[in-house]
Amino acid sequence: MPASRELGFSRPTRGLLLVRLAGSWRLEAGLPALGPLERELERGGVERVAFDTAALESWDSGLLGFLFALIRAGERRQLTVDRAGLPEGARRLLDLAGAVPERGEGSRAPAPPRLLARLGGAALETLAGARGMLAFLGEVALGFGRLARGRARLRGADLAVLLQDCGAGALPIVTLISFLVGLILAFVGALQLEQFGAQIFVADLVGLGMAREMGAMMTAVIMAGRTGAAFAAELGTMTVNEEVDALATLGIPPIDFLALPRILALALMMPLLVLYADLIGILGGLVVGVGMLGLGFGEYYEQTVYRLTLADFGVGLVKGAVFGVLVALAGCQRGIYCGRSARAVGQATTSAVVTAIVSIVVADAILTVIYNVLDI
Repeated sequence: MPASRELGFSRPTRGLLLVRLAGSWRLEAGLPALGPLERELERGGVERVAFDTAALESWDSGLLGFLFALIRAGERRQLTVDRAGLPEGARRLLDLAGAVPERGEGSRAPAPPRLLARLGGAALETLAGARGMLAFLGEVALGFGRLARGRARLRGADLAVLLQDCGAGALPIVTLISFLVGLILAFVGALQLEQFGAQIFVADLVGLGMAREMGAMMTAVIMAGRTGAAFAAELGTMTVNEEVDALATLGIPPIDFLALPRILALALMMPLLVLYADLIGILGGLVVGVGMLGLGFGEYYEQTVYRLTLADFGVGLVKGAVFGVLVALAGCQRGIYCGRSARAVGQATTSAVVTAIVSIVVADAILTVIYNVLDI
């Protein structure tokens, strides 16, 4: 043992083993063997182990390793180890090390739950999600009631910014997707109708498909991935930063201040975007009809105007408004009620997009059945 480090022990009183530590206890000098101390403990007559570190000059993790091994040896013999004589920093580190249980060599990860348990857990999570969505819908309904009475706490400037973001800001991506959808519809229809010499009916196919179905559906899916995800991420970040809690503390309902402007903006802009998408999709079908099928511009235009009615456009506009509300509800609900971590914000964003798309498909099926029953 180096001269700069000293280890000694004595029995000043009956049942007490006093361990004296002196000098510099650093890791580079190596750890002393516990053999002499363990032999002293095996002699018996020891009930308590205490420490004297008055002459201790400096120490690092080497001292901690030695003390930890000594304490474990005393605990195995059911002895009381008094740490009062140790430096305060060493006592804290030893308490921290003892608070973490050791992992045995044969320990294994817990077995995964059985299939029935997983199904039950999924059912409970679905039920909890449904209850949360219903509660959110109730709060939104109360918020719109306050808005109708002029008591809602929201700012017109925020609504104006959201209208611009949900409307003009979405035009480039809506233009691209709608034009490509019109091209695809016309191309697929042309391959079949050309066999019967009925190329002119491509105009009917594209016009009806875009006005009644694809314009609203594709615009809603675009807005779910673009705007719905943005709502969830923005509100989720505000929840993590406790800004939502701050609004509630100030007496401002978060639903009024955060959710209502977004729902209004998307509900108002979606019909306009759907109408724009219908026109761009019809333009895409015109490109195929004139460029591939040899149809004249006037002929294609007259056939489209002859077949489409205002009711066809109205069907798509109503769907667009409903889809816009669903996308906004999904984004706001997932964002406001997300967890308190960065991971929770990502999960809320993903869940908002999935929830919005599923809601869009379900609502589209229901509206289609209603239109069919009403013969619209």
